[in-house]
Amino acid sequence: MSRSLALFAIGLIFGGGAGFVLAAANGVTFDGHDHSDPAHHGGHQAETAAHDHSAVINLPAGPNTPSVKVTVVKDPMAGWNLHVLPQNFEFAPESASAADQPGKGHAHVYANGLKLARLYGNWMHLADLPKGEVEIEVSLNSNSHSQLVVDGVPVSASQVIQVD
Repeated sequence: MSRSLALFAIGLIFGGGAGFVLAAANGVTFDGHDHSDPAHHGGHQAETAAHDHSAVINLPAGPNTPSVKVTVVKDPMAGWNLHVLPQNFEFAPESASAADQPGKGHAHVYANGLKLARLYGNWMHLADLPKGEVEIEVSLNSNSHSQLVVDGVPVSASQVIQVD
């Protein structure tokens, strides 16, 4: 009987491991959300949290309207450093996925339209970017992950870099 138990345990370990590897290779996460289909996310990859990727908060133009500027510079060691400078907007990591608050939230970072990460501050190191021309885009988002737009135009900024 102990041999059967040992074979059962080995089967669970290797079978489960193969299943996780197969799922990860196809972009499936624990929540059953398939991240391999960018069309599902409006052209952008997304994290595993369950929220609406297509929702927007449309703001009127004015002196207190949020805006953002980005600078991407080559890191002396490896990769690139992204500097995000929002105006009339405050990063609020403690409120992520909570109720929206005017002028507060986080950013989403994209490379060539594929989501890399959420950003909760002004700096981010970008490693392992694809070779060639790469567009780094940053959008401002509310706590609920809704993209901020001003008169229908996303509050975002981008810079194109050449990765060798």
